[in-house]
Amino acid sequence: MRFFSLRTAVLAAGFAGAFVLGAAIAQEAADDTEPLPQTRTTDEIYSDLNLFGEVFDRIRAEYVDPPDERELIRAAIQGMLTSLDPHSGYLDPINYDEVREDTSGEFGGLGVEITMEEGVVKVVSPIDDTPAARAGILANDYIVELDGQQVYGMTLDEAAEIMKGEIGTTINITVVREGLDEPLEFELTRDVIALRAVRWVFEREVGVMRLARFTEQAYTGIEKSIREMFEELDGEAPKGIILDLRNNPGGLVDQSVYVADAFLDKGSVVLTRGRSEEESARYDAKPDDLDRKIADIPLIVLVNGGTASAAEIVAGALQDHKRATIVGTRSFGKGSVQSIIGLGRTGGAMRLTTARYYTPNNRSIQAAGIYPDIEVFQDVPEEFRGRDEIVGEAALPGQIGGGTEEEATTGSSVYVPADRTEDTQLNYAIDLILGEKTDPAFPPKPDM
Repeated sequence: MRFFSLRTAVLAAGFAGAFVLGAAIAQEAADDTEPLPQTRTTDEIYSDLNLFGEVFDRIRAEYVDPPDERELIRAAIQGMLTSLDPHSGYLDPINYDEVREDTSGEFGGLGVEITMEEGVVKVVSPIDDTPAARAGILANDYIVELDGQQVYGMTLDEAAEIMKGEIGTTINITVVREGLDEPLEFELTRDVIALRAVRWVFEREVGVMRLARFTEQAYTGIEKSIREMFEELDGEAPKGIILDLRNNPGGLVDQSVYVADAFLDKGSVVLTRGRSEEESARYDAKPDDLDRKIADIPLIVLVNGGTASAAEIVAGALQDHKRATIVGTRSFGKGSVQSIIGLGRTGGAMRLTTARYYTPNNRSIQAAGIYPDIEVFQDVPEEFRGRDEIVGEAALPGQIGGGTEEEATTGSSVYVPADRTEDTQLNYAIDLILGEKTDPAFPPKPDM
């Protein structure tokens, strides 16, 4: 595995619709037959900037209530960026910190996976080697108080936010445990918590890996999951691997390259093309111990309408190289790359679309998506029918266009049942690997 830095700024393939900030101004993408925009003189540009300054001064002097000048400027920056496309935008310092936490996959906290049950927080599982696990908190414990505050009546997000905090700070929690008459009191010191990016299970001796998003933990999660599969089978290979990228909204481009490289030993993974030379690059797979270990294991990738961005980079690379068969429904169609660019110590950051990406076969899937090799639909419950489909990138106002494929006009389902026995796409993929179903697209036949 070759690790490299794409650039100083964080490069993100974006988080699909979740990062559409504000209302974008619709803007038709110019095709090759349209004239280039007329170049404006420096004097004309500064005349418009003077106009902005005049409006700003009039607002400060004459608006009915004294405005917050900082918020006015930030709103102007936001409007300027969101007029470009649905994925460019301004991040104030708080949102910038949240994005960095989100993409790093790490935060200061206690290390518990939680859910809400009967109005209180229930521990699903403590995360290994975290403050919660070291203190002896167990699965099925109920957290009823946080620093003396009753949890009952809080939302799950509110409770989680209290448990997060600066590394090294302490929090007192009260736990009710089945079988004990008295609550347990714990004082925990917050530490760095790495979110689990990948979960895996065996289904009929087929390894199923669910990659939720492309944080900095993505590749290490894939590598660890594959290693654990072999360990559980006493060194034997699983009969097949399924990489579940359904409803994966994307994330970091470099992690998509690492994950694709885990299954490839040569060839390009993704190409990026922007206006500047540094935004135009090709990223190649290299041979390593991991891809040698799994080279002969059949691979299927699951995608659907919520598979976006970095997840589409992986699906497209494995599809073009005939390493995997893609099963499911058409993906979201986000074929652009965003740079997160810091704006000084207290200025937050901007997310700016700086390039389009292309699959190894030179496909731009912008507003088109990855089409599966085998289209398999879920059996959607009656109450969700008609509400489970999204058109994807093609439906976003102001999307940049420029794809090489025909833009999507119909919806693609994002429904995935919680019960794996009812998951038509997953079970079809398992049947393919075990030979209980056949299709000409599986296994894929590499070009000679």
